[in-house]
Amino acid sequence: MRRKAKVDSNQRSIVTELRERGFSVAVTSQLGNGFPDIVVGKRGANLLVELKDGDKPPSAQKLTADELKFAVTWRGSVIVARDVDEVLKWFG
Repeated sequence: MRRKAKVDSNQRSIVTELRERGFSVAVTSQLGNGFPDIVVGKRGANLLVELKDGDKPPSAQKLTADELKFAVTWRGSVIVARDVDEVLKWFG
């Protein structure tokens, strides 16, 4: 049985701010198996985003084995973001 997924403390504020800026955001952090925490869309583009808490030490921000495996095998765009600005950079 799968344990309850950990949700980064910054997830709620990032999701709220992206939605306020007109992005579609689906929260997927509960899916597990390394699937990224949110899916963000705007202007016909979609982005899978693994959120990490930038206030934690670097060792606590590393991707898990499942997250890393998903990111390297996925044939679309996956990024790691610690704040809204890192997501906005991708959308230009």
